[in-house]
Amino acid sequence: MLETLDAAAVNRWCTDGLAALKRHQREIDDLNVYPVPDGDTGTNMVLTLNSADQARTLGLDRSAGADGTGHGHVLRLMARGALLGARGNSGVILAQILRGFADSVREVPAVRGRAVARALRAATEAAYAAVADPVEGTLLTVVAAAATAAERADTDELGTVVRAAATAAAEALTRTPEQLPALADAGVVDAGGRGLCLLLEALVEVVAGAAGQRPTRAAPAAPQAAAAAPEPARPAPATSSGYAYEVQFLLAAEPAAVRRMRATLSGLGDSLVVVGDDDAGPDGSSTWNVHVHVDDVGAALEAAIEAGRPYRISVTRFDDQRAARTGHAHDGPMGHAHALGARADHAHGDGGRPDAVAPSPAAGPVDRGPDGRPGGAVAPPEPNDRAAVVVAAGDGLAELFAAEGAVVVGGNPSTGELLDAVRATGAARVVVLPNDPDTRAVAGAAAREADPLGVQVRVVPTRSPVQALAALAVRDPARRFEDDVIAMAEAAGACRYAEVCHAGREALTVAGRCQPGDVLALVEGEVNLIGTDLVETCAALLDRMLGGGGELVTLLLGADAPAGLADAVRAHVAQRWPFVEVHVYPGGQPHYPLLVGVE
Repeated sequence: MLETLDAAAVNRWCTDGLAALKRHQREIDDLNVYPVPDGDTGTNMVLTLNSADQARTLGLDRSAGADGTGHGHVLRLMARGALLGARGNSGVILAQILRGFADSVREVPAVRGRAVARALRAATEAAYAAVADPVEGTLLTVVAAAATAAERADTDELGTVVRAAATAAAEALTRTPEQLPALADAGVVDAGGRGLCLLLEALVEVVAGAAGQRPTRAAPAAPQAAAAAPEPARPAPATSSGYAYEVQFLLAAEPAAVRRMRATLSGLGDSLVVVGDDDAGPDGSSTWNVHVHVDDVGAALEAAIEAGRPYRISVTRFDDQRAARTGHAHDGPMGHAHALGARADHAHGDGGRPDAVAPSPAAGPVDRGPDGRPGGAVAPPEPNDRAAVVVAAGDGLAELFAAEGAVVVGGNPSTGELLDAVRATGAARVVVLPNDPDTRAVAGAAAREADPLGVQVRVVPTRSPVQALAALAVRDPARRFEDDVIAMAEAAGACRYAEVCHAGREALTVAGRCQPGDVLALVEGEVNLIGTDLVETCAALLDRMLGGGGELVTLLLGADAPAGLADAVRAHVAQRWPFVEVHVYPGGQPHYPLLVGVE
């Protein structure tokens, strides 16, 4: 039984944890709350920890015999590698967990039980801080339960603490279906939480030895009763009775500018809260947390931009809030904030649902060197240069976005791959369009990494390629960059999106029970229709979407779309909706024979 978590133990933990994730990769992939055959939580966690393992190995090889190769150094290497290799929501949150753990123990000479408990609490706080709208019943809940149990053990006996943490995590995992109805409906536990349980089990085995008693394991099935109380759920934001949107952001600004912004926001809405710290950066600015309920999101963001540098912007439409909080995400608990709403210059009503303008999520003002440049080393490109980076899977989609002047990155990229694409543009201001809820988290991490390089990155969190096409169509280099980002987000929000696929397994969805091979029509992430004929289901989907209004329909044909699908859908729209314009493009995307956008 180990008494302290030294460098050798951390190395074994990384190696054994990665091996455990690889053994259970397919199992975790299958823990998907909807039957779309693209579950990749296990794959994303394996790729993320594999990047951590590679960084650890290379870092130790290069520093062999030098000082600083203790447990703190190894953990920092792992955290850095995980960040750059993070894929999907689960990968980004896992990277944050490792970072919080590493930061907590980096200066601790001997990591015993209480130090591990403090590290797990720091890891939990880092994970929650990475999520705009934390959802319980997810990986966040599991890591919080582990931290709470470790603290309650209240001992420096390392084995006792890690075993308590792993056991509590396993018990919390069995309760996740009680907290997320989507998990209960599918009869599964949270996929990201299952991955974390495997990592904690590996830590127990490292500390206790191969013969050590393993913690109670949670099967990926229905909930079971558990004795330990979970971490208290975070309260959901209250809704405003008089305004349509909740706007929240962090702001780097001077106090005088914040006072002017406060007066402006007071005239725009209610529920205004502005909280700042007392520590000013080298440029005299401090970090402020701003919350307000408004109808005019653009005016609120303009006030923020005039005051300073807003980031971590979250815009929630109150009408969508309940559905967003209980809706599914393919991979973990990343935020469910909705929307900037329909563009003011488009007659599309209020049907838009983009998530938020998500600028670089750096935690405060950029550190600058003696020459005034971010980081003090890398010279920024010309300030007027702009570019766009788009994530797309499919040859047809890549050609479409390249024709719009965007740099295209393949599907499910890592943080490092997105960062490379941003740097390759050579531009000082870059917009990233992730086209998937999971990739949005990776894009945010890449934006944070680009900030010290002097590259200003804004993430317009498009959830579908059809939204990205709408956003790129309204780009205007004559506008201020921030105004252009807002216009792109609003254009994406005016485009309602849907996708058609085949069910990979039997499952209970909000539209009823489906069987393997059934045709599923998902509108903005939720299963709306279940059918047996692809053409008939696509036609019914268009009828449902156009029933809410629309002037332009965009159809993107997938790699496995049958011949004649586009003609059949186009003919149906022409007959039923004669005044609607239809554009069809070969997308080549996997899994989805048809992607639909309605504006």
